[in-house]
Parts: sequence; C-alpha cells; structure tokens
Amino acid sequence: MVYFFNGIFLSGILLLLKTPLNAEPEFSYKVYTPEGAHNISKNLQNAAENSQIIFIVDFSNSMNEFIGNKSKLDMARDTIAEILPKIPADVRIGLRVYGHKSGFTYLQGCQASKLVVPLSRGNYREVLQGLYSNNAVGWTPITYSLKQSINNDFIGTTGKKHIILLTDGGENCDESPCTYVINLMRERNDVLIDVIAFDIKDTEANNQLRCTALMTSGKFLSAGSEADLSRSLFETVGISKDVKGNVKFGE
Repeated sequence: MVYFFNGIFLSGILLLLKTPLNAEPEFSYKVYTPEGAHNISKNLQNAAENSQIIFIVDFSNSMNEFIGNKSKLDMARDTIAEILPKIPADVRIGLRVYGHKSGFTYLQGCQASKLVVPLSRGNYREVLQGLYSNNAVGWTPITYSLKQSINNDFIGTTGKKHIILLTDGGENCDESPCTYVINLMRERNDVLIDVIAFDIKDTEANNQLRCTALMTSGKFLSAGSEADLSRSLFETVGISKDVKGNVKFGE
C-alpha cells in the first residue's frame, strides 16, 4: 500500500497525518508544538483568520425539520442574525447557500449552490436579506459548494480564506468533502474551514465533516439546539457574545 504524508503548519503547530491514498483518513495525529508557540497572540491569530469570512449555510430540505417549536432553518437564520452586527467593521463577509433549489435531475440538485452575497465590508443587511429570501428545498452538495467558494468567492483576496460551514447533514452527492480537502491541503495552506454540525446523528456524516475541518486546522463543533448553535457561531468567529453590535435590523 502506498502512503503519502501531509504536513500542515498553522500558528506553530505541525500536524502530520498518515493517510492511504484513495481512502478516508484515520484520525491519528502527531502534534509538535515548538518552544514559545504558546506565546503567539491569540488576538492576532484571530484577526488574521477572520479578515474575510464566507458563511456557507445549508438550505437543504431537512433544515425545515423542527427542534422543539422552531425549524432548524429559522434557528440558523436567527443565530447568524445575532452575530452579524458584532463582527468587526473591517472584516469582509459573504454568504453562500446550497440546497436552495430543488433540481429535477441529480446534476441539478448537486450543483444547487449560489453565492448570494459577495465578500464586502458593512454588508450585514444584505447577508440577512439573503438568509431570509431563500427557502430550504434541495439536496446537500457540500463538496461542490466548498470548491465554488474556494475557487471563486475569494478571487482577488490575499491571506487566510475562512469558511464557516453550517450544515445539518453530510454530503449526499457523489463526492467527499474529506477527500477534497486532503488533496487541497497538499497544494495550499491558506484555507481554514470551520464546520458546525447541526443536529447530525449519523456517524459517517460527522466523521466526514470532522475531517473537513481538522485537515484545514479548523474547528469541528456539534450543535443540538439553538443555544448550541449560537455558541458555536461565536466560537468560529472568535468574538465574545458580550460584544455589543452597532447595527439594527428591521428598521
């Protein structure tokens, strides 16, 4: 059996993953922290990671399911609305959704991904409008959405490409986000993917999404309620819930 070694260095941490070609990775890591790495300012690290953020939000049909008396989609909308005005004004944000269209064919369903709001500063209301003007009707083309975002949504940008993926299910098209990021990180190290797995009980789906996050040195967070979802979003952005926003919606 042939193996490759994929090394990732981020903020002084060298992560070595030994993975068979054409196979999903086993989560066995060797971590080395160079002397003095813990002294790196966390605030500076967060600033570098969060200067540009694309939210990729699941609009597949399963997001219409209820947890308690509220749909998962409305929970996602409301928690993102909560965090938007608290994101620093110098951070560019964008919104991509998938599953917002129901395709008549497999190909249409697996390419139902759209950049609703391009990266920009001060576009909170546009992002909010994009969240509430789309409906959850389709499939879950996660890998296709990641490819579109990384290859197109960040065109002309430099520095870390930070994606926050919020999904309530694993890939259901004929691709693997885990395999995609393994190959991607062999070629580049400017992508950071945080994954919020919302009410996902399927072990294989969680493993795929965990791999997708960890291979980019991102965070993998599980949420089972609206409160969990809110905490997870604030953690991925790296800001405190106590920060007061200066943008009012609905005016």
